Amino acid sequence: MLLLGNGRVFTRDGNSSSYENGAVVTEGNTILEVGDFHELRNKYKDAEFIDAKGGLILPAFINTHEHIYSALARGLSIKGYNPNGFLEILDGLWWTIDRNLDNELTKISAEATYLECIKNGVTTIFDHHASFGEIKGSLFAIEEAAREFGVRSVLCYEISDRDGKEKADAAIKENVDFARHALSQTDDFIAGMMGMHASFTISDETMEKCRAEKPKEIGYHIHVAEDILDLHRCLKEHGKRIVDRLYDWDVLGEKTLLAHCIYVNPHEMDLIRDTNTMVVHNPESNMGNACGCPPTMEIVHKGILTGLGTDGYTHDMVESWKVANILHKHHLCDPGAAWGEVPEMLFNGNAKIANRYFKKKLGVLEKGASADVIIMDYIPNTPLDSSNLNGHMLFGTNGRFVTTTVGNGKVLMKDREVLCVDEEKVLARSREGAARLAKKING
Repeated sequence: MLLLGNGRVFTRDGNSSSYENGAVVTEGNTILEVGDFHELRNKYKDAEFIDAKGGLILPAFINTHEHIYSALARGLSIKGYNPNGFLEILDGLWWTIDRNLDNELTKISAEATYLECIKNGVTTIFDHHASFGEIKGSLFAIEEAAREFGVRSVLCYEISDRDGKEKADAAIKENVDFARHALSQTDDFIAGMMGMHASFTISDETMEKCRAEKPKEIGYHIHVAEDILDLHRCLKEHGKRIVDRLYDWDVLGEKTLLAHCIYVNPHEMDLIRDTNTMVVHNPESNMGNACGCPPTMEIVHKGILTGLGTDGYTHDMVESWKVANILHKHHLCDPGAAWGEVPEMLFNGNAKIANRYFKKKLGVLEKGASADVIIMDYIPNTPLDSSNLNGHMLFGTNGRFVTTTVGNGKVLMKDREVLCVDEEKVLARSREGAARLAKKING
């Protein structure tokens, strides 16, 4: 039993519930009680006490679009890489990396990513993986790391015809094998999806095979209209817009997650909404790749379940929130834009998306919810309550304000010391793996 207390508790329960000096009590992987610190400490005298030292006690973060396979790219220089446009970024950098990843490097990438997640208070991720250097077993390698680090994960492999039919078929099989494995688990910790790269790299033949082989219990995780190239190819080769093509192949639905959705029109938004399909916005990646600004505010206002992700660009959800906030203000020339929509995506949208795959309630501090709790060492210099919490977090914090991370009831980090693994060994292994990857790529 754990008692995290002596801090300001904000439950994110939809009722703006908070406790000026509160505590959260967990038992196993479940929240037992939330309330006044002194009352709960007196009630649960035998609980292990974690002192928030006056900081914030909050639900842990959820990231609904990650790319573990990109973890070893930091500082990587590829000979001859000087991209001009999105396709050259994909082929020159990301596809070059994934073609050189074997399962050992994939697991190292997962370890590095999960370490960063923990240090930024993220305890649940949706990952979209690619390692065309070794496909079979790659998702299982990531699962090993997820369990070791204690980060709840929804995994998939990105199916694509870009490296030929044999590898596309292997990618389908990896998704199906892992999804069936995940469905057989009873611990509500790992889930699988049917991953797809993007419409412009997936043939009708592969679409048909995906539809035929996908387990009915899961949905798809696919990049949609991330670049105008994706839309132009779809119009030219299939005579229809991307979302219409996905609808025709039965890709849309309540278990399906569409990443990006930059070049979608109102008709496509209606189709996404009417099929109860989910969308995830990745602002930093979209800006960094010069792909454009998606109509995310319109998507949210349409009533589409929308979340916030990082696309592997960062593992700091507060950073992603900050960028989304200013991106849409700048793009719409409206200083009032994104104030409410982005935190709604981060705190409510992401939790609802995750709960389409996990049974225990996520993203909230309340009795019966999953024991995913963080402490941030933020002591405000102006008045703080539930009415202005978002403003304090947006302008006063980032992910590295997290000092303690509890995931699924396990203390993963306490007072900035990672407890679930040997951080020094993880970083050393990551550096060695990154050097090996760079040598494979550059010779």
